[in-house]
Amino acid sequence: MGKLPYGRRTDGLLTLADAKLKHSDAADAEVAAAGKTPPEGFVDPRARVRVAGRVMLNRDNGKLIWMTLRDHTGDLQVAISQRDVDEASFAAAKKIDLGDLVIVSGALMKTKTGEITVWAGGAGAGGGAVEPASKCLVPPPEKHAGLHDVEIRYRQRYVDLWATPETMQVFQLRSKIVASMRRFLEERGFIEVETPMLQIMAGGAAARPFVTHMNALDLPLYMRIAPELYLKRLLVGGMPKVFEINRNFRNEGMDKNHNPEFTMLELYQAYGDCQTVMEVTENLVREAARTVAGARGVSGLVLPFGELSIDYGSPFARVMYAELFARGCGFEMGDTARARKEAVERRVLKAEDAAKLDDAFIINKLFEEFGEKMVDPAKPTFICEYPAAISPLTRPSATNPVVAERADLFIAHMEIGPHYTELNDPDVQTARFREQLAGLDEEESTMRNFDADFIHALKVGMPPAGGLGVGIDRITMLLTNQRTIRDVVLFPLMRPE
Repeated sequence: MGKLPYGRRTDGLLTLADAKLKHSDAADAEVAAAGKTPPEGFVDPRARVRVAGRVMLNRDNGKLIWMTLRDHTGDLQVAISQRDVDEASFAAAKKIDLGDLVIVSGALMKTKTGEITVWAGGAGAGGGAVEPASKCLVPPPEKHAGLHDVEIRYRQRYVDLWATPETMQVFQLRSKIVASMRRFLEERGFIEVETPMLQIMAGGAAARPFVTHMNALDLPLYMRIAPELYLKRLLVGGMPKVFEINRNFRNEGMDKNHNPEFTMLELYQAYGDCQTVMEVTENLVREAARTVAGARGVSGLVLPFGELSIDYGSPFARVMYAELFARGCGFEMGDTARARKEAVERRVLKAEDAAKLDDAFIINKLFEEFGEKMVDPAKPTFICEYPAAISPLTRPSATNPVVAERADLFIAHMEIGPHYTELNDPDVQTARFREQLAGLDEEESTMRNFDADFIHALKVGMPPAGGLGVGIDRITMLLTNQRTIRDVVLFPLMRPE
């Protein structure tokens, strides 16, 4: 037939949404008034477009073929009449199957049912009103049911994206969210940087790392669990405001809120503190919510998440860790003897495990089980002043050194990210790295790996600073109303079939 089944370069393509915008009711009326036999010299005023898309519906009525094409902007109907296209184009159209990618050139018109349609053919068709762009050699999802098998959706995201418009919309919104964050920070003088993903020492967070090996230097390396210690080195070097939207890797469990690799925004501001970066995050999240609301045509900043309606427009709440602990557990966090007893009686820990743990870990286990639940899930809330013992990279409070100048943002009972006044005293940091609390497990111990070069950097002098880490995946879940992290990660890790 002289057609390339896998297409070729095609210039001048419009998205299906942009093509629709070119339709004119007035032009349709002018054509209708001209009748089936227009007067000599009549020029068709309808806009001519060239579009490409995947065939979602295909109805062959003999001499007239109707198709519905889909691209990342939506759907558009095309009509291919044997009368109005060249012989090769109509023969090609007869061979097109569901799922194929096709290029169609023609005039925009509206059918009797009011549907905007590309009527293939006529002047400007570019030598072929219908051109194949790529064959689909596998059966497409059933047209009405779509792709509902969750496992197949994750494994074959390349099908899910075109078969499920909602999936495409989520990932388009994710891109807009990240872009809004970059724009927000750059407008406030932050510099985006890149730090190593392969590191000689795992540090900057409490997590079990992935381990790999560099053959050239015969050196064990760790996949990054956090960029913190490298970003702080940049503060020492004189960069006052830095951020990185980074991929982190943690060799831990998987659930609806956790994926082994995930995206975080980590940020540091010299001469700031915990309060400084809390304000940054509040405005950053609010701006991202405004972006999503605008993209969806929603007025206001109250967005749904499951059964919740979360208000991103009002000031975020701030509540003390100790207050939530007392409300959730029924006694003060300073009563460590009772905490040990209660942890066992409430089956948070087994007696033999509780005996091995430092007081700070006992308190935090109870807090995670009972205290965090005291937060209103529909109101973004900063939990402030965590115990200093579990925050080894954070400056202790000047008024109460038992607690740290640390706050964690929670929304819908999900931890979105920690905020710190950074520890910049090399002697105290050295002690924290060497400190081994009773019951410190493998994940917690990564926070206390002794990084001699980082200590040397602190000795050079790091300015006082505030720092934060915000989970991009979880913010995207919240703002796009997706209940599992796999629905906002394009290619989540799956067990091999």
